[in-house]
Amino acid sequence: METIQPKGLTHVGSCFQAAIFYMLGFTIWSLQQTLYTYPDNWRAYKPLIAAQYSGLPIKVASTPPEFQFGVTNKTPEFLKKFPLGKVPAFEDIDGFCLFESSAIAHYVGNDELRGTSRLHQAHIIQWVSFAESHIVPPASAWVFPTLGIMQFNKQATEQAKEEVKHVLETLDTHLQTRTFLVGERITLADINVVCSLLWLYKQVLDPSFRQPYGNVTRWFVTCVNQPQFRAVLGEVKLCDKMAQFDAKKFAELQPKKETPKKEKPSKEPKKEKEEKKPPPAPAPEEEMDEADQALAAEPKSKDPYTHLPKSAFVMDEFKRKYSNEDTLTVALPHFWDHFDKEGWSIWYAEYRFPGELTQTFMSCNLITGMFQRLDRLRKTAFASVILSGTNNDSTISGVWVFRGQDLAFTLSEDWQIDYESYTWRKLDPDSEECKTLVKEYFLWEGEFKLVGKPFNQGKIFK
Repeated sequence: METIQPKGLTHVGSCFQAAIFYMLGFTIWSLQQTLYTYPDNWRAYKPLIAAQYSGLPIKVASTPPEFQFGVTNKTPEFLKKFPLGKVPAFEDIDGFCLFESSAIAHYVGNDELRGTSRLHQAHIIQWVSFAESHIVPPASAWVFPTLGIMQFNKQATEQAKEEVKHVLETLDTHLQTRTFLVGERITLADINVVCSLLWLYKQVLDPSFRQPYGNVTRWFVTCVNQPQFRAVLGEVKLCDKMAQFDAKKFAELQPKKETPKKEKPSKEPKKEKEEKKPPPAPAPEEEMDEADQALAAEPKSKDPYTHLPKSAFVMDEFKRKYSNEDTLTVALPHFWDHFDKEGWSIWYAEYRFPGELTQTFMSCNLITGMFQRLDRLRKTAFASVILSGTNNDSTISGVWVFRGQDLAFTLSEDWQIDYESYTWRKLDPDSEECKTLVKEYFLWEGEFKLVGKPFNQGKIFK
């Protein structure tokens, strides 16, 4: 357990409480707030840097016995405080709990970080939303394969590079006449955007790629060299050579499959054939990066649904019907005839930031990118996601079917990249609303009353 030490408390409530305890002869260390996370979680950097500016002491629980990712955050005690089981998660000294890293950073920061005028506050929220919606998805699609977290897909990587270029162009133009994103001092806007760009600068933005965006790099280097950033991030070294897909590390991080009766050393040719397949390698001995540590900590070698009773609903069978036969007359009746409402659940999702959607092709790329990053979820999920409306007046919504009664995203940290950008509502499979939504979204036809915009195009996750 680590403590981020104070530099002079400015958080009003905590300062008042601290003063009382000091007068009573207690120490400030008994008043520490707690941040639960896994080691080196880039999302946790945001509140930790904000706390450096406000001087708020925060106790970081990131290792056993205080916290073990994939274990502690699944316990009833933890879920009672943080129902989604996500990290980082924050508990104040008075028992007040928060999840979502940007919200925690806002809470632990000071007034200067949050903005000293309504205009500054609005601009800060704008850049925080920009980071979540426009930086994190393409950054993950590009960087994760280089860390061995995700399978390499050339088309997805090239698309991500183009999106990153657009992001950097936007930032470069904005920073041409500015030192920081909002106002004359560092704010939560800078903290959020820097943390979202961190892995890009460390892994893939080599000198030639970042050369056209000198204003962004100047601003980034200025920020990460501030004492408050360095106290959390340490020295940040910009990458010299663009990292590529690491097939070896990817194989190491995959679940190990049981291969019965292949250990007899009787026939040499068979062994050579087996070696040609990249089997899951032994656990890596080298020191792991932050994202590797998070994923290695997850119980990926086990089926996350083993605790559920066997279901009579066979998702693959429904997907075959949906792909090969008429949706209205065959696939939909099959779905409702076989759907197991105890073993599966149906959810409605809607994009949180429709005002930020511009060209429809770019909005469609958001959906495609999300699907690619959720590739490992395909076995136990199905979704129809729709883009409704036209250029500069559109929204994204969808109907998802998951194994179990909870959202599947909390089972893996890398599945959580996109889902925070959506609102999620569980549907009652016996309700008329659910049946109507399933019909409209599976058929791509209907009134779509919830979104109030005409169907533009759709994508199926299967």
